[in-house]
Amino acid sequence: MRRSHLAGRWLCLALSTSGSALAQQAAQPPQDAPAQETPAVLAPDAPEGEPFRVPTVEVVGKASAAEPPDSASRRDPSGALTVIQVDEFGGAARDTAAMLSTAPGVTLQDVGGYGQSKSLVVRGASSNATLVLLDGVPLNGPGGIADLSRVPAAMAERFEVLRGGAGARYGTGGLGGAVNIITRRPGKDARVTGELSYGSWDTAQGWLSASGPLAGGEALVLVHGGTSSGRFPYLFDPSPTLPGDALVEQRRANNDARGAGGLLRLRGELGRGFSADLLGELSFDERGLAGTAQNPSGDARQSGGRGSASLRVTGALPGGVRTNARAYFRRDRVALSGGLWSQSEPQVQQLGGVELEGRVLLGGWHALSALVSVGGESVTAADTNEASGGDPSWLRASVMAMDELLLWDGQLTVAPSLRVERAGPYTLLSPKVGITVELPADFELRANAGRAHRAPSFLELYVRQGTLLPNPDLRPESALYADAAVVHRSEESFASVGGFASLYEDLISYEAYPPGAARPYNFANARVLGLEAEGEWRPHPLLSGAFSYTLTVSSDLQRDERFYLRELPYRPRHKLAARVMGGPRWLTGRMEVVAQSAHALTRDGSMSLPGRAFVHAGLASTFGSRPELTVSCEVKNLFDARAEDFVGYPLPGRAVYLSVSGAFSGTETP
Repeated sequence: MRRSHLAGRWLCLALSTSGSALAQQAAQPPQDAPAQETPAVLAPDAPEGEPFRVPTVEVVGKASAAEPPDSASRRDPSGALTVIQVDEFGGAARDTAAMLSTAPGVTLQDVGGYGQSKSLVVRGASSNATLVLLDGVPLNGPGGIADLSRVPAAMAERFEVLRGGAGARYGTGGLGGAVNIITRRPGKDARVTGELSYGSWDTAQGWLSASGPLAGGEALVLVHGGTSSGRFPYLFDPSPTLPGDALVEQRRANNDARGAGGLLRLRGELGRGFSADLLGELSFDERGLAGTAQNPSGDARQSGGRGSASLRVTGALPGGVRTNARAYFRRDRVALSGGLWSQSEPQVQQLGGVELEGRVLLGGWHALSALVSVGGESVTAADTNEASGGDPSWLRASVMAMDELLLWDGQLTVAPSLRVERAGPYTLLSPKVGITVELPADFELRANAGRAHRAPSFLELYVRQGTLLPNPDLRPESALYADAAVVHRSEESFASVGGFASLYEDLISYEAYPPGAARPYNFANARVLGLEAEGEWRPHPLLSGAFSYTLTVSSDLQRDERFYLRELPYRPRHKLAARVMGGPRWLTGRMEVVAQSAHALTRDGSMSLPGRAFVHAGLASTFGSRPELTVSCEVKNLFDARAEDFVGYPLPGRAVYLSVSGAFSGTETP
């Protein structure tokens, strides 16, 4: 979570809002299926002439009954789910947030440069209203925000992006959706893979993993690290009150970042159809907090560390009941020094819990699922109010039930679900119903409707952050949402188009609290309508393309003439991502365009951020099979477009990266 820029974020993201679900679902491999790692541009088993693969979003009619209970398609069978395979990007993206931002409905908020804070706005929901999980372990911090810069892409095998209200399946915080980061899995065969890259502003990254059989099971060990000076040039306006004055070029200072970490994953069979999966993750990071262009910070620093562990046991009980039991724990530490946000002691968040889920297919026409979870959360902070009773902590408990009714020989699927949750002092009720209709000519209709909640965060309730004061009397935010979409798929193409609408109540907004401070209150209501379209086309074995487009129309419903019916800040109306890839294995080219329209920075519309478009291009060449070697060159922001994000945080201009990746397997590639 980003502490150092919290004041700017809260004051500018004055309204929290979220989106709802588009009825479209991507296929994915079962989580307990064997997998092979490949950092190369081409899959090891691909023929010589096959091109670099476009990250696919395959739509299936309904989830297979054989999938584990915790798979994304099983948790929400009618939801708008996009599965992004990390290895299929090759060198085309340098971080987790960049990959996730290619999904429809997802907008990236970026402080600028490697290792600097990055978070997501999903379907108009603020970043603290989108859940981010690492193999099911929540990563959202005490302020409700998950900083994706602290999750290197090297750890991930794929990203499961569920757009829309996720309260029924994932609980409080899922107003805009949920992102589950699935870590790399060990394989049955011995395999060593790795990648090194170096580029602009002394940015260097690397990772190395080894996996294979161990003591009758499978194991994976991965280490990763990276560093960057962050001293990229940007255009600065020395006289912002004078229109038309010349801009000058400056370089970012105190924008460096570095980090390192490791991942251990063990899998094994327990007998009688049960298997266990143990995950341990540890990371450390440090970065300068450069501040905005108009208000730079020369000495503010942030350092942090995270450790997490989880154990999952899956299997089948008598009577055909598939079970999934999980226990997890995470400890997150953040320390600030220098600048205006210096803390006398680090802030530490701890959370943990246990979860038991079961699913059974009855009569061949409906499947019942149930989940029970119990856990706790605490935060140690220097400045807490009396209402916290010391260090804030509370209990979390929830019960969920879902039924999938398969009617008309499976042509119609109806999936009602309900989650009752206790989060500290708040009791939350999140119902949802989803439908899927199989239509002629490979068309499909999907729709969802429900309600989601976000309980106030520890920072909003108890912790003072500089001039931001807490308010222990806050109520949870809530959203009513509905959506529908039509999907078509064939062997060569896929297309989906749909709309969504949400009505939000009791949104939390910070307002001035004299003298010179701000405090959160429940008073804002908002409406968000939107359209999402995405597609993929493979006209030739050596050519493929994909695109996504999002239209978001937001309206502030607060009864104040300064804000009424104005668009919410930081919600661009238009967002487009498109890519084309092609060529043989020995020389693959790719080009990507990411663009968004101008949007407001303040609720009264007095300040706005110009629209922007970035073009990225790259070439890669893959040789051999044992070992397999890939060399790639990537140019980010090809035309050196200068832009800002948030309240004046410059974004990098043109950057060039060279990468070398390799893979060696102990057995011949089939």
